[in-house]
Amino acid sequence: MRREKKEQILCVLAGKIKGILLNNGLDFERLQEIRLREGQPLYVRYEGREMMFSHLITKEELRETMEYIGNYSLYAYEHEMRQGFLTIDGGHRVGISGKIIPEEGHVRNFQYISSVNIRVSHEISGCADVVFPMVLEKGELCHTMIISPPGCGKTTMLRDMVRQISDGNQYLRGMNVGVVDERSEIGGCFQGVPQNHIGKRTDILDNCPKAEGMMMMIRSMSPQVLAVDEIGTRHDVEAVSYAMHCGVTMLATVHGTSLEEIREKPLFKHYWEGKYFKRYIVLGPMGRTGSLQGVYNERGKLLCS
Repeated sequence: MRREKKEQILCVLAGKIKGILLNNGLDFERLQEIRLREGQPLYVRYEGREMMFSHLITKEELRETMEYIGNYSLYAYEHEMRQGFLTIDGGHRVGISGKIIPEEGHVRNFQYISSVNIRVSHEISGCADVVFPMVLEKGELCHTMIISPPGCGKTTMLRDMVRQISDGNQYLRGMNVGVVDERSEIGGCFQGVPQNHIGKRTDILDNCPKAEGMMMMIRSMSPQVLAVDEIGTRHDVEAVSYAMHCGVTMLATVHGTSLEEIREKPLFKHYWEGKYFKRYIVLGPMGRTGSLQGVYNERGKLLCS
């Protein structure tokens, strides 16, 4: 049986930290982030606001927490740690920083860990309902880009779109979806199994570079729809264009504050000029995850807000 979110989080925290959270009666469904920095106060992000506790994080508490996170075998997670994060049961992402061990210009591993950031995974089922009528044209799903600043819900929106497309909804029949999840945030995979609900017709490549993963998905799984989070390199952009030319419908997210900002960026300018994406969903910070600023077509016309 899958453990509740509260248990998933508490079981990886050092005893003193666990006690502080319990004694303050926090609702773990509203908890967004827990930061542990050696010698600094315990920090929690809760319902969009900061909470600082007087307790200072010790080296021993960081060590104890990392032992729980790695199930006393951190060497087994060496590949993930090179990227600066681990994913634990429930799909919660644990970011780490400190002193690294370099090797030929790359990160081999961490020598000392001085900070841990636990980002609590949240699914908001149905958050994509409002945009679905807008991302279809003549009954067909459009190439869609989701734009938002960090922490404003683009991955949450993408995840719910993937789930609904995969399972089918009132607007379209279920379709085969391929997800390339480089940062383990869409599916929140733990030991290769998605912890988030991403649909019954979805295949996922976890912890895989986006550009390479998109090519692998097209060759091996023949997806009708391909979803990727946070495209941001020339290789990502080229792979997205290739996928579109292969007849795959693309769902992608990018960091940005507006459609105007994205269409002026040199990396994405040819998307706009070539009208590659037919829909742009813009999210913004309005006090809750996934606050819709607007949905635009390929000409920049506002369809809904």
